Amino acid sequence: MALTPFLIGADPRIAPSSYARDVAAVANTQVDWKETPEAHIFKANLPGLSKDEVKVQVEEGRVLQISGERRKEEATQGEKLHSVELVHGSFLRRFRLPENVKVEEVKAVMENGVLTVTVPKMQKPSAKTIDITCT
Repeated sequence: MALTPFLIGADPRIAPSSYARDVAAVANTQVDWKETPEAHIFKANLPGLSKDEVKVQVEEGRVLQISGERRKEEATQGEKLHSVELVHGSFLRRFRLPENVKVEEVKAVMENGVLTVTVPKMQKPSAKTIDITCT
């Protein structure tokens, strides 16, 4: 069996199927969640995706949902794909947010393939001191 120059060192007879690889990779879209004194910050590496291919929503019950789709590149007339290794398909991640967040102030920024979602926290009410009077 001849190997293409793009598969040097790989044995296509034992390589995982394209479908299985894509399902595993899309299902495992990794997201970091960091809490600061001011906000909860979520970061997702989404290389090759534009902001139009990603959706950020806050559902009822304070559930942050990050979803999107990476489309498979298709060969056009006169072209031939020799190897398709980039992951494609849909992804969806959901996070239940704590009660102390301002869901109406969520912000999302996509820069260099990294999505950053910032969920501000509510300020803790400060304790009010009550003057005690003597009678």
